[in-house]
Amino acid sequence: MYFAIPARVLRLLKKLLGYCNDFRAGVLMITMQDKKKEKIMLVDDNKANLTMGKSILSELYDVFAMSSADKLFEILKHVIPDLILLDIDMPGMNGYEAITLLKADKQYADIPVIFVTAKNSELNEYEGLGLGAIDYVAKPFAPALLLKRIENHLLIQKQKKSLQEFNDNLIKMVKEKTHQLYDLQNAIISNMAEFVEFRDVITGRHISRTQKYLKKLVEQLVEDEVYTDELLIWDMNVILLSSQLHDIGKIAISDTILNKAGKLTDEELEIMKTHTSKGVEVIEKIENSTDFAGFLEYAKLFAGTHHEKWNGSGYPQGLSGANIPLEGRIMAIADVYDALISTRPYKKSFTADESARIIINSTGTHFDPTLIKSFSKIKDDFAAIAVEYMD
Repeated sequence: MYFAIPARVLRLLKKLLGYCNDFRAGVLMITMQDKKKEKIMLVDDNKANLTMGKSILSELYDVFAMSSADKLFEILKHVIPDLILLDIDMPGMNGYEAITLLKADKQYADIPVIFVTAKNSELNEYEGLGLGAIDYVAKPFAPALLLKRIENHLLIQKQKKSLQEFNDNLIKMVKEKTHQLYDLQNAIISNMAEFVEFRDVITGRHISRTQKYLKKLVEQLVEDEVYTDELLIWDMNVILLSSQLHDIGKIAISDTILNKAGKLTDEELEIMKTHTSKGVEVIEKIENSTDFAGFLEYAKLFAGTHHEKWNGSGYPQGLSGANIPLEGRIMAIADVYDALISTRPYKKSFTADESARIIINSTGTHFDPTLIKSFSKIKDDFAAIAVEYMD
């Protein structure tokens, strides 16, 4: 039998594919910064050195010259430079003390500092680099060498800043695209579930109720610490959404059988049973429409295994015991409970107590005994859900 994916779902899939291609192939372009002179602070208690340094640097940079580390910290309250040239030997606060304060303050810690010194000692250089300086320049200044060193270090800072901006933008893009992908995944699943429920007028709000049952049962399993290893790796948001598609295969069942106002014949029942394997086919058809439908893997397990039985007498594959995926074993309880408590053209509804008793009495035949232990603790919650979300 031919069956088609609803047009609105196909539109959502195309949109999903478009977003995913953007996500995989695209990266945000980093906006070019306006070309401005970098700001350099030159700190030296020697006035001649300040005058010479400013003369060398002022053509290419905005230079702030000051005669002490105390003045440096005063100006830093108003201006954040791109680089600091810091003398070591100064009265009051020396260069080592100043850089220690700079690196201890988050606001200033990333400002590159080059020590300016007349000393030529490896021990002094080692100490300064250990405190966080990026380089040393000797006095008196050699103009070409000073400019080249500053140029190189500012270039490194620009590259670091650009890389950080790139990473920040990439993280932002990932978050935005991930959110869009989740929204589209949810829309695809919800639309498919709505389409099934619209066609199957007999089962009413079955999909909504089974989703609530499943959530309550999984929560109890977590509390009981059973099947923990498997449950902990589940994405519960996707699990709950995917559970809505456990009957998706019914879109391949004719209305004559799906909405028959009476008991199905044996032949019709066999056709109805194919909704499990048809459900897998429908989901695989969606998966084949895009490279990014892996989120439907849970849905495929729900659709294909929720009518399997613990003793192997279920369908479509006759799986038994733990060979039945946990998704199918849990959904089997939710699905059967809802069928029992609901009115159907071929049966009256059972009470909540009767429905729970039938489920519990099917332990080890239809249902996983471990799951039934947890179900027994929350059967009243199932009954409350059935009332709240009744047809």
